[in-house]
Amino acid sequence: MDTTSIFPAAPNIANDFQVIEFRRYTIKQGGREQFALYFESFFPEAFQQLGAIAFGQFFERAHAQGFSWLRGFPSMEARAIANSAFYYGPVWKEHKATLNSLIEDSDNVYLMRPLNPERRLAVLPAMDPVREPQGAQGILVAQLFAVKAGQADHFARQAETVFASYRSAGLMEAGVLVTLDALNNFPQLPVRSDGPYLLWLGMARDQQMLDSVLPLLQQQSVRRLAETGMLAQTPELIIMDPTQRSRLRWPADSNHAKGDKQ
Repeated sequence: MDTTSIFPAAPNIANDFQVIEFRRYTIKQGGREQFALYFESFFPEAFQQLGAIAFGQFFERAHAQGFSWLRGFPSMEARAIANSAFYYGPVWKEHKATLNSLIEDSDNVYLMRPLNPERRLAVLPAMDPVREPQGAQGILVAQLFAVKAGQADHFARQAETVFASYRSAGLMEAGVLVTLDALNNFPQLPVRSDGPYLLWLGMARDQQMLDSVLPLLQQQSVRRLAETGMLAQTPELIIMDPTQRSRLRWPADSNHAKGDKQ
């Protein structure tokens, strides 16, 4: 299956982001929608001007204060340069007091890379406010696997039949990421050091599709993957709704057919 052809590519945007931050924030009670509105109003284009990308941002369903987003950089060197330019630059300087006043915790961050070039995280076109007046649609499904040391790539091979079953059930695979074993070269932004982790990402069209695949995600696949003996703990299933301007979403007017046929 050609997993890179599922989502429409963003025009004139590089799609070689080898360093990815999966950032899971806890927002102060009642402030999540405000935080998302501020974030989307000021920051995605600022990152893009610096050569980074905000792949998408989401509300976690099981965590009423959870705001998660994914950001990519071409390399670790580019990550240090872009983060320095942003966090010491004028856009963040103007708005940081407002945003920080809404954040309870921002240190739950996974530093990751694509499993391989074919499983890189999709970069979709920016949400079109004319063609998509209702905002970003779809439901992001993430399965986060804590893997035993040195087993991430082997586990990914063993898990491929499970991932294929997700696609056959109708989910559109958005990417497969694994922990990046690299020194954090922008220590002002902490990252987790308890890996390795593997993150599978897919998009459901709507609640009906999600309901149809939940038994597979919650039960059958977990049992099968636990049998590999390579997991350090039970996988975490994270169901997320895209915010208004999330790039990562169910594509408008998608004719994606159920199954692996492309």
